[in-house]
Amino acid sequence: MNYLIPANTKRGQLILGLFRPFDLILFLSGVLVTVILLAFMPLTNTWLTILVVSPAVICGLLVTPVPYYHNILTIIIELYEFCTTNQKYYWKGWCFMNGKENHWK
Repeated sequence: MNYLIPANTKRGQLILGLFRPFDLILFLSGVLVTVILLAFMPLTNTWLTILVVSPAVICGLLVTPVPYYHNILTIIIELYEFCTTNQKYYWKGWCFMNGKENHWK
């Protein structure tokens, strides 16, 4: 009567157990933009260097794995959907009577 259920069955569908194909495309595009900017921009100023390296850093942070979510990008998408959609919650707590009167009085 003991059942063995895998702890995380979705990890087998991910690349290296962490990334979706979109995550890798996003990260590699950020790195590619950074490499192109490094090749063509003169890095004489500290602020310019930070600006040139920022696409790879931002994309890397977006695909960073987070507990209870897939990654930071997933958290941002879910927060946006939560804030922009109409939320309607139905109470089904322990005192909910489904529209019936309380006859215990």
